[in-house]
This record gives sequence, C-alpha cells and structure tokens, in this order.
Amino acid sequence: MSALNILSGGAAQGLVASLAPKFKALTGFDIEGEFGAVGAMAGKLRAAAPADIVVLTAAIIADLARENLVVSASISDIGLVETAVAVRAGDSPVSVKDAAALRDALLASDAIFVPDTVASTAGIHVAKVLSQLDIADDVAARLRVFPNGATAMRHLAETDAVRPIGCTQSTEIISTPGVILSGSLPPGCELSTMYAAAVTTRADNARQAQRLIDLLTDADQRELRIRAGFLGGGK
Repeated sequence: MSALNILSGGAAQGLVASLAPKFKALTGFDIEGEFGAVGAMAGKLRAAAPADIVVLTAAIIADLARENLVVSASISDIGLVETAVAVRAGDSPVSVKDAAALRDALLASDAIFVPDTVASTAGIHVAKVLSQLDIADDVAARLRVFPNGATAMRHLAETDAVRPIGCTQSTEIISTPGVILSGSLPPGCELSTMYAAAVTTRADNARQAQRLIDLLTDADQRELRIRAGFLGGGK
C-alpha cells in the first residue's frame, strides 16, 4: 500500500484527517506518520526519521529550511491557530473575556489539562501565561500535562474531575469529541501561531507531498480550514 509519511504538529491533525479521503482519491496514497508537539516532531526530522512532508509552526519550518531539511520553495502557510480554553462537553462554558476572568477560571478548576510545556507551542505558552497571571505555584499540583494537545483534550473529555479545564490550540479542541471550545485566550494572554507545510529534502514521495500541500492550502478548502480552526493562510 502506498503511503505519504508525515510529521506534523497536533494542531493540523484534524485538518489532515478531513482531507485524507480526497488526497487518496487524487493520488492513491494514504497518509501515515505522527502528530505531536512541534518541537518533538522537528526533533524526529533532525534525527533522520522518515518523512515526506512536515506541518509545523512557520518559525520551526524556517529553521528547518536553514538546516536544509525541508525544500524552501515548497513552504506554504496554512493558517493561524489560536490558543484557547476548553471545557468538558456538558459543563458550563467559562468566562475568559479578560486576564482577570482567565485567572479566576484557572484558580476555580481542580484539574488543568495542557500539552507538553517544553516542546509544544501551546504548552510553552500556557506555562508563560500562568507565570504572567502569578498563579503558577497555586495551580502546579492541578496541571495534567500530556505529550500533545490532542491527548490532553481526550483526557479532559474522560476525566472525573469536578471542575476541569483545558488549554491548547483551538484546532485540537475542535477536533476532539467530548470537549468544547470555551473561548480564545484574552488580550494580553493571547497567542496566534502560523502553521506551514513543506516537503522534506529526503522525501521519497516529493510529488505527492506537494499535492497534499496544494490541497491543504487550496482556496477551495478555505471553509474546511476555518471549520478546523485555521484563520487566514492558504492561497
């Protein structure tokens, strides 16, 4: 069976999955690989893990281009992804209209589900926001840290905590059954991250990788990108 090998940030997993049937119809290729914290995925590429295409933050892809690990001419922006707050389906939404409301919501929770605070875009930012709000020590014991946002959201959906909350990228919240988007992080705490795709310099299936990039960024897929949580970007 022919397959395109992908290394991708978790933010793009839902979008890639939604386009996989169309991609297979166009190319005959399935899509296989890994989705996780962007730092970890970049590390795998640097360690020579097989990959035809990467979908990571634009900043990391720019670094990979300088390291001659991706083809510079193939780099294409997909769209901006906001870091946001999630609650378990069935729970009341929490107010995150400003920094004070976000602080109150985090302090009121008994479990806070987040992605890797060292290697993931959202996790690094969450750690920064907790320090900025001066509550890092107060909530440290309540943090539930997972390798990526999608895993964190799955655990949020299944938790038996009384007042759980989650914080990761909006795309990961939207694509996870059992959780709902409660709101983007407020002004002063917000983060919008541009994601991009590129063909790797060691790709075995470079032509098909470019086809997937074209599909991910096609103007005809704009509404699909928006529903998946991507803003702007594309062709």
